[in-house]
Amino acid sequence: MRNATAPSTAFPVDISVVVPLYNEVESLAELAEQICDAIQTSNLRDLFGRAPTFEIIFVNDGSTDGSDAVIKALIEKRREIKLISFRRNYGKSAGLDAGFKAAQGKYVITMDADLQDNPYEIEPLIRKLEEGYDLVSGWKKKRYDPITKTLPSKLFNFVTGLLSGVRIHDFNCGLKAYRNEVVKTVQVYGEMHRYIPVLAKWSGFRVSEIVVRHRPRKYGASKFGASRFFNGFLDLLTVMFITKYMKRPMHLFGTLGIFCFLLGFVIAALLTYGKYVRDESVSNRPLLTLGVLLIILGVQFFLGGLLGEMITKSYLQNETYLIKETVNLDERDRL
Repeated sequence: MRNATAPSTAFPVDISVVVPLYNEVESLAELAEQICDAIQTSNLRDLFGRAPTFEIIFVNDGSTDGSDAVIKALIEKRREIKLISFRRNYGKSAGLDAGFKAAQGKYVITMDADLQDNPYEIEPLIRKLEEGYDLVSGWKKKRYDPITKTLPSKLFNFVTGLLSGVRIHDFNCGLKAYRNEVVKTVQVYGEMHRYIPVLAKWSGFRVSEIVVRHRPRKYGASKFGASRFFNGFLDLLTVMFITKYMKRPMHLFGTLGIFCFLLGFVIAALLTYGKYVRDESVSNRPLLTLGVLLIILGVQFFLGGLLGEMITKSYLQNETYLIKETVNLDERDRL
């Protein structure tokens, strides 16, 4: 079994800013200008010993409003700007995943393209990373959104924090800072962008948050509907299974199987006692059907856990481990 070696400390640029977007043509030029100004006028020189180098990666998620043309025009003026353009709309998770794969910076910043995320928060986010954290999430403590967005969001964040054990206030905030190792490790797909802090924490990275300034939407309208919260809770169940039981499925399915089997067995025992001791009729009682169903269900859960363990064993034979650093080891020792 091979172990994943520690990441290289050499990076082509200091900061990568990843901006997924969908039909935000009005805000792109202003956003690019603000990002450039925020980094160039920051006090981050002491971290790098010089003015920080950076890149801005716009990921155009199938926009139909001419956003790609605007970004190409910006590229002609600023060599730091880069573009990844999808043929159709795949969703925010796909945009972040593409941006993460392309990011070359030591620090990676993500933000939305609607100008509600403040680029001048980049420096505080990086400063927080320098305290020893691997991922720092923004917390929009004061939001300029209607109650139809803020109330479901608070409920979503509360439930997610309660079930995942990751105690941050705003999982869905687009403004986050990462060390490069995090974005190259965490796999984002489907609608999992909401749970990047959970996935990072599960992978062993240190997660924190800071309060960031939220701004009113200046152009257009939100591209997300109410269905995202319903889908979000379904994705939470997926994340919980992946992070807690992917490598030990028997702990979940076996526990459910034993519980169902024992409950069904107790019901069957009571019915048997009533039949042969108290001479009660049980053939027409719904409880008999329930007991038999629970016993069968318990056996199926248990067998499902065994099959899961067999699949997991095959998967773990090729597993790699995330190594933070190695000291005094040559290449032969790392195998």
